[in-house]
Amino acid sequence: MSNSKLYKGSLNTIILKLLNEHDKMYGYEITQKVKALTKGELKITEGALYPALHKLEAEGLLDVEVAKVDNRLRKYYKLTETGTKETVNKLEELAEYIKTMQALVNPKLV
Repeated sequence: MSNSKLYKGSLNTIILKLLNEHDKMYGYEITQKVKALTKGELKITEGALYPALHKLEAEGLLDVEVAKVDNRLRKYYKLTETGTKETVNKLEELAEYIKTMQALVNPKLV
């Protein structure tokens, strides 16, 4: 997918969903998981990921744990209770949006 603008509006939802499924993850792990799940179609850059993670943390949706791994500090992100609830809302919103877009793009399938 060459147009990264298509997924930018969904980036927070993607992050929340992954963290909901995997308990806690660090930034690079999130980028690699998205890349693997989409067979390389979506590539989240650090420049997009980290501002989104920081925003979600500031909104109280994520907690951060710092752990020492191979003599380096690694930040792990995990959902707060509020983040878990918001994940459900965001996934419902995204599903409704996809359904609406499908109706516009290919009404025969709806």
